[in-house]
Amino acid sequence: MAGPAGQAGLAAAASLKNLGVDVRVFDQAPEGFEGPWATTARMETLRSPKELTGPALGLPALTFRAWYEAQFGLPRWQALDKIPRLQWMDYLRWYRRVMQVDVRNQHRMTAIEPRADGFVRLAFQSPAGTQSLRARHVVLATGYAGLGGPQLPAFAAHLPRHLWAHSSDTMDYAELQGKRVGVIGASASAMDSAATALEAGAAQVELLIRRPDFPRINKAKGAGTPGLMHGHLTLPDEWKWRIRQYINKVQIPPPRGSTLRVSRHPNARFHFSCAIHDATPSGNGLSVETTKGRFELDFLIFATGFQVDWTHREEFAHLAPHVLTWADRYAPPAGEADPSLASMPYVGPQFEFLEKTPGSLPGLERVHCFCFPAVLTHGGASGDIPGISLVARRLAEGLTSELYREDLPHHFANIQAYAEPEILGDEWTPAGPLAP
Repeated sequence: MAGPAGQAGLAAAASLKNLGVDVRVFDQAPEGFEGPWATTARMETLRSPKELTGPALGLPALTFRAWYEAQFGLPRWQALDKIPRLQWMDYLRWYRRVMQVDVRNQHRMTAIEPRADGFVRLAFQSPAGTQSLRARHVVLATGYAGLGGPQLPAFAAHLPRHLWAHSSDTMDYAELQGKRVGVIGASASAMDSAATALEAGAAQVELLIRRPDFPRINKAKGAGTPGLMHGHLTLPDEWKWRIRQYINKVQIPPPRGSTLRVSRHPNARFHFSCAIHDATPSGNGLSVETTKGRFELDFLIFATGFQVDWTHREEFAHLAPHVLTWADRYAPPAGEADPSLASMPYVGPQFEFLEKTPGSLPGLERVHCFCFPAVLTHGGASGDIPGISLVARRLAEGLTSELYREDLPHHFANIQAYAEPEILGDEWTPAGPLAP
């Protein structure tokens, strides 16, 4: 069982299905709107090169290129720069159909409870009401916010909710027409949110950026070598931490195209070295105190990323106290501390959760963290387009092996009962006796 049905969930389910494992996928979104692509993502195109094979699992006919060329031809493919975001969603809809992935839409998981009897109990809310079922293994393909939610400054809790949004929220940017909008952050999502607000007719967009400048080099892209993607899992913990902490420290620049999409608007202003001290309601808007002074705004967008925070996800309440984290397992040297990394789960080779205290929650290893918080253990391939097939196959092969071990007496009985003749006895004539 896997879920939800975004690109990671589909790749995991298809890979398992190809190995003969029965898989059901559950997603709370309506059919065709799984993942962020047609809802909360706001980039014009994907950021990955079009040539990447994504969730194709090594099958050339399953790539975006094959899908695109079949409809529009080779010249159109050659002329294409980056993949349009909504076309990627169309491709994933096709992928689901052609791979015949069993997806149950409009199912919101409300509880997940590992048990000692070899099963995991799941509870869902769906149009049919409350449902409960058992699974032998559960794969959580829940994306960047996989084990928590938006990372927000403390002052956000005291602001009227209609005056702010996180960049991952579903909202109608047309409501920002004529308004003064502040965007906190310098990430790709900050540029996407700012550009969408400007294109919707915002009167002014102030980009409030704590750093003195944009980072210029995408170190994560430089880390995307086949050797590291395949080998990260087997590295010593100190090297896993060192690599990821370095990437977090230098940070990833927003794409050039996304930044130009903002700067081409004369009513966009980039404020560097502009850390936020506080924000308070002021009239019908907000007064935002920064190191550069006070900004009077009508709306504020936090492009501040995500965090592992189990309190954001009621469905994980039964798991939260028992999951082993990197903070439990590894103490970084001086100068390499990173709370965001320390909070990530320390997972096993099949992305399985491990117990903080052995024996405290039997069956926890049957729940698999196939989402971004596994990045520190499994590397940058976790959940992203460049490596999604690699990790989907890693997960599927490991799970298939585990299921075989669990059912070994059954499989041995099948071997013993197997009776299809390979030869029938009429393929040769026995030699007669030798002459004296």
